[in-house]
Amino acid sequence: MQRLCGRLAATVLLLLAMTGPATAQESTGLTGCLPDGTVAEQDAFVAIGGIEQWVTVRGTDCANPMVLFIHGGPGNPMSPFADAIYGGWEDEFTLVQWDQRGAGRTWGRNPSVAEADLSIEQMAGDGVELAALVAGRLGHDKVILVGGSWGSALAVKMARARPDLFHAYVGSGQLVSGAANLEASYRLQMGLARAEGDAEAVAALEAMGPPPWTNPRHFGALRRITRRYEARATVAAPADWWVPAPAYATAEDGAAYEGGEEHSYIQFVGMEGEGMLSRLDLLRDDLAFAIPVFLIQGEQDLVTAPEVAEAWFNAISAPQKTFLRLPATGHDPNVAMIEAQRAVLREQVVPLIR
Repeated sequence: MQRLCGRLAATVLLLLAMTGPATAQESTGLTGCLPDGTVAEQDAFVAIGGIEQWVTVRGTDCANPMVLFIHGGPGNPMSPFADAIYGGWEDEFTLVQWDQRGAGRTWGRNPSVAEADLSIEQMAGDGVELAALVAGRLGHDKVILVGGSWGSALAVKMARARPDLFHAYVGSGQLVSGAANLEASYRLQMGLARAEGDAEAVAALEAMGPPPWTNPRHFGALRRITRRYEARATVAAPADWWVPAPAYATAEDGAAYEGGEEHSYIQFVGMEGEGMLSRLDLLRDDLAFAIPVFLIQGEQDLVTAPEVAEAWFNAISAPQKTFLRLPATGHDPNVAMIEAQRAVLREQVVPLIR
């Protein structure tokens, strides 16, 4: 999401000549459980929303609760990194990763998406369809919904559309409103830069002015500054988290990841500020949830500021809800965030299921 679009045209031309990453399997659907009750671990293209979308399933026991991860970006799938980050969860949960429409291997498989607009409504529909599919194939009525950053807004839309499919929603880096989140991000970052006497950052921020923006580069420019400030105030994730698994370490997968990321970025911010982010405001939606809601926010998050997430959290109603702030944590996942997610699942969500 944060990269700019200078290489977009070249990437699109490359991808239009591809039928999908050479290492990816053919479309097989999902077979679910083996006769002994263990999970049939799969990496497969699955028909969702009229196109083939990339889904992976990991776990050891079909009786374990299922977790469906909704990645951020948009355009930043977790499937290449999931084994390193979430592999230790597989004895407790069945884990489902999904490359969303316009992202990763799904992008590489569907070059026509390069000419199509993305919408949060269509992508939420894809997610609901996937949730129903994976739950049914593994013998469950519901799954646990986990979303971060862009994926947190998409997950909320999914939970609102089909609460009967989900045990609970666990969000991190909660994105609430394009207008409110950008305003808070710019304001907080400007305050920090002025307090530190960071003339270069102040000049860059003053040059772009406060949002809303019509220049698609401004969002990325702000994110580069916030990432630098977050890095100084947080505990970073292990470097090996962000090394693609061997199956994804190919030129084809690299091109698909980059192409989807750049396409999704433009769809997100828009060429003149009219992208999906400008139309997002969860406060305008129904604030009554039929499922429990658990939010995990980094104290040093300068992208989805805790103050904005907590205001939305306080406004919603849910059968059960918890808001957790993590010190030394920013917007991007680190060990503290992943451990907090696992603790919430173990201690608060699983007891609701069993």
